[in-house]
Amino acid sequence: MTTVRLDASGLLDRAADLAELLVDTVRGGASIGFLAPLDHADAVLWWRDRARAVAAGDLAVWTAEEGGRVVGTVGLAFPDKPNSRHRAELVKLMVHGDLRGKGLGRGLLDTAERAAVAAGITLLHLDTETDSPAERLYRGAGWTLAGVIPDYAASPDGVLRPTSLYYKSVAPG
Repeated sequence: MTTVRLDASGLLDRAADLAELLVDTVRGGASIGFLAPLDHADAVLWWRDRARAVAAGDLAVWTAEEGGRVVGTVGLAFPDKPNSRHRAELVKLMVHGDLRGKGLGRGLLDTAERAAVAAGITLLHLDTETDSPAERLYRGAGWTLAGVIPDYAASPDGVLRPTSLYYKSVAPG
């Protein structure tokens, strides 16, 4: 398994593969901002739209690849306000359905946390569907629950679900 940080060109090159992963993740029931069924072409366009943010340095995206196939991804979104340059948001952590539960998610999370420290980030935050498998991953990795917002986002089947907000201090050393 190889983990690769994508530049804007690399993201455009891998957009179809990332779209396949996104469609699989939504089909698997993960609440990551999309409703089911998610059309592959729409998912490709969504990923292609991220290339500008990657080129501008506002977003970092990593892929986990096995045998030339994208099997996971994670991102860090960096704020543009001067008073928040110490923090970043962990976004779109996804693992292909046939590889979940094998440590890949934790590995991607570790990659993002190490990269955050290297970039001078000291605080990470994220949101995830309450009681989801992802929530168990974050708790197990030392993230702290900040609170829960009821009816925050619709799950892929359109049902409003609560969202848990987490943070983690990632100071160097």
